[in-house]
Amino acid sequence: MHAPDDFNEGAGGKPPRHVLTPSTLNRLVRGLLEDALPLVWIEGELSNVARPASGHLYFTLKDSLAQVRCAMFKTKSMGLRFRPVDGAHVLARARVGLYEPRGEFQLVIEHMEPAGEGALQREFERLKAQLDAEGLFAQERKRPLPRYARRIGVITSATGAAIRDVLSVMSRRWPLVEVDVLPVPVQGREAPPAIVSMLRKASACGRYDVLLLTRGGGSLEDLWAFNDEQVARAIHASAVPVVSAVGHEIDFSIADFVADLRAPTPSAAAELLVPDILAQHRHLEQLRQRVTAIHERRLQTRIQRIDHLLARLQAQRPQARLERDRQRLQQLHRRLLACQLVQKTRNAVQLDRAYTRLLSLHPRHYVTIRRQQLEQHALQLRHLIQHKLQREQWNLQQTARAMHAVSPLATLERGYAILFDAQGKVLRSAQNVAVDTPLRAKLADGELPLRVSKE
Repeated sequence: MHAPDDFNEGAGGKPPRHVLTPSTLNRLVRGLLEDALPLVWIEGELSNVARPASGHLYFTLKDSLAQVRCAMFKTKSMGLRFRPVDGAHVLARARVGLYEPRGEFQLVIEHMEPAGEGALQREFERLKAQLDAEGLFAQERKRPLPRYARRIGVITSATGAAIRDVLSVMSRRWPLVEVDVLPVPVQGREAPPAIVSMLRKASACGRYDVLLLTRGGGSLEDLWAFNDEQVARAIHASAVPVVSAVGHEIDFSIADFVADLRAPTPSAAAELLVPDILAQHRHLEQLRQRVTAIHERRLQTRIQRIDHLLARLQAQRPQARLERDRQRLQQLHRRLLACQLVQKTRNAVQLDRAYTRLLSLHPRHYVTIRRQQLEQHALQLRHLIQHKLQREQWNLQQTARAMHAVSPLATLERGYAILFDAQGKVLRSAQNVAVDTPLRAKLADGELPLRVSKE
């Protein structure tokens, strides 16, 4: 095959042309796309959904501005947990590629789920980790269920299949139990507050031995009311044990982890909450047979013992033993009478002593003794006062003598005198005393008027 003339370098020195075939071009583009965008997450609306006999799934994923063709092969589409239909909003993980035969840009879907379910799953894991760290899932706080519950409150939808299954199983297994249906919505925005309110009311009323929180299966979004944080905390705060049976066996909710017991289905929860009456009948029959056998063995043992005692009684001649017992009884009676006489005499002596002691402690004896003591104390007090007065009188005389010894009057008695001027001042010096100055002389027995004259 010869290349066209324009592929080779021309006479003017132009660069050669690289001509590609459509398949080569598509292969190059596909390689570039897969290398640049190996895996992406994409969200959009399904349309033109088709599933041919091959089992593969083909559809278009679009939003308000654009669309892209998608393919999901059978090995991946068989694991879908929902039915893809036109108009459904989905979240997908895909490889970006190109369908070479037609040169069409497409996505090869590896995983697909309803839009929002991935976010819900992440929120589920976050809340689960938070409550687990707070200890709401701890095994040591989970309470045992009552073995024979008298009243059970079932918190669920009044019209769902779950309550019919629960009531059917309980009425068949244990008709004695009282079951109250506590209706609440189990799906939608109004469900969590309604469930929380009913849990609090049922816990506070004191009527129920155990509570069952249940509903039938559904998607993660359908069961989301049982993944609510307030519902979990209401279960944790319940005063009575709570059993959770939400969805199918493969479904797990936050309520399951917080509850005192998780049941895989509503019917299984009913079987866990009440015993089987037929099994109880069999058990009671076994107990009755065991009790009957025990009583028969004990009765046979007692009969054998009575026979043995009768044989011993006949061999020991009971008349002689009765005579010995009668004589011993008479001896004990005489000893009792003697002991009573001795005790009576002893009591009389003790009574006389107590009476004598009581008389000695009569208040008039006490008053007489105290009066005598008072008279002795009064006499001692008078003697002490008299002695004190004598001592004080003697001290006063001694003080008077000492004061008289240093008194000016004693000096005057020895012939001295004290001179006073006209103003009554003591004259201590003869200097500066004028002639005819009137003076007074204080003597021991009176005063003399004086007047100064010339020498």
